[in-house]
Amino acid sequence: MDHYKILGLSRNATKDEIKEAFRNLALKFHPDKHSQSSKEVRDGATVRFKQVSEAYEVLIDDRKRADYNLRSGSFNGRGGFSGGGNSRSGGYGYSRNAYRPKERAGFNFDILLRFVTRRGFLLNLAFGGVILGGAVAIERSGEAIWKMQNSGKSFEEAMESIEKIKAQKKKN
Repeated sequence: MDHYKILGLSRNATKDEIKEAFRNLALKFHPDKHSQSSKEVRDGATVRFKQVSEAYEVLIDDRKRADYNLRSGSFNGRGGFSGGGNSRSGGYGYSRNAYRPKERAGFNFDILLRFVTRRGFLLNLAFGGVILGGAVAIERSGEAIWKMQNSGKSFEEAMESIEKIKAQKKKN
């Protein structure tokens, strides 16, 4: 289902255009307006009203609209949006990839963008950062404690002196 097509809008429609299209279609398909119509007409109007309401709900919210545009394949990867919908949602009868530039051999930034903007990825990245930061802090604090306890000696020098002391004890 293409939300832009349902509201009769282009992909670069403003919020005011979305609101106006929704108002007009909501008045046209509102179930109360068709209460005296036949069951078939009433059911059709109810379905259309629900579709119009869902389209409005998605397109009026900036985050939902951006997510919808990205998921429906209308983001062209160059900072803009291309027309048409995907074939699964009834779009314009073209395949999902009809408006995308030909895939080049190599790295696909669109897939990377989708992956790194997922909430799970960002949470895992933050968790990994905390773990790595903790490991660095422990390592540095261990070195600082060693230097406080053994001023002027490296770990290797300390181990050599321990070996010398053990050797002297065995001789005695």
